[in-house]
This record gives sequence, structure tokens and C-alpha cells, in this order.
Amino acid sequence: MDAAAVLTNLMLAIDERRWSDLVQFLHPEFECRYVHTGETFDRDQWIRLNAEYPGFDRLLLQEVVGDVRAAASRSHVTGVGENGLEHFECATFVRVRDDGRIDVMTEVWTGTAQSAPAGTRGEA
Repeated sequence: MDAAAVLTNLMLAIDERRWSDLVQFLHPEFECRYVHTGETFDRDQWIRLNAEYPGFDRLLLQEVVGDVRAAASRSHVTGVGENGLEHFECATFVRVRDDGRIDVMTEVWTGTAQSAPAGTRGEA
């Protein structure tokens, strides 16, 4: 299975809350880095983070590109928070080993209700 298929199946398992299935997609030496917070998680920590994330609602995979060894995806994630349904975008980048499991993942998360900083866009 190529990296794009592995990543697609991993994201589908998350959306379906099949937490015990996640381990099959992740190499024992798996490491995930969250660029936006500087955090790093091993396989068990990352699975637990996803399974126990408060208010998780859906993960909708919007795009996946890749080849045999590497893939990237863009997902829209929703969760229920203090202000109701909250929306996030996530970019995920993975590398897959010969055994077909992900050993390196990088994720970048952002909320969708942001505005560009003043003065960074041309005037309309």
C-alpha cells in the first residue's frame, strides 16, 4: 500500500472513531510533530491524544497527494467547544517505511475564523 492510501485509511479510521485500529497504520518508532505548538508525540501518545480529544466531532479528508513513500493531506476537522461547533483545518505530512506503516508525521493545525494581519493585503 502506498503512502497516500495509508494516510487515507488512517484519516478514515479517525473520523469513524476506530481508535484501536490506528496502531496498524503506525510504526513502533512513529513520531508526530505539531509544528504550531512544538509538541512531539510517540505512537501511543498520539493515539491517546486523538481518542481522548474533548469534543471531537468529525474529520473530513479533503485532499491527499503522495507516492509510495510520502504523502500529504488536507482535512477539515470539527469539534464541539464552549462556543458550539468549532472548525479547524489540518495539513498532515507523512513518511512510510517499507512495511507500509507511518514512521514520521508532521501536522499543522489552524482555526478557520482568522483574519489576515492588518497591512498584509493589497487594498481592494
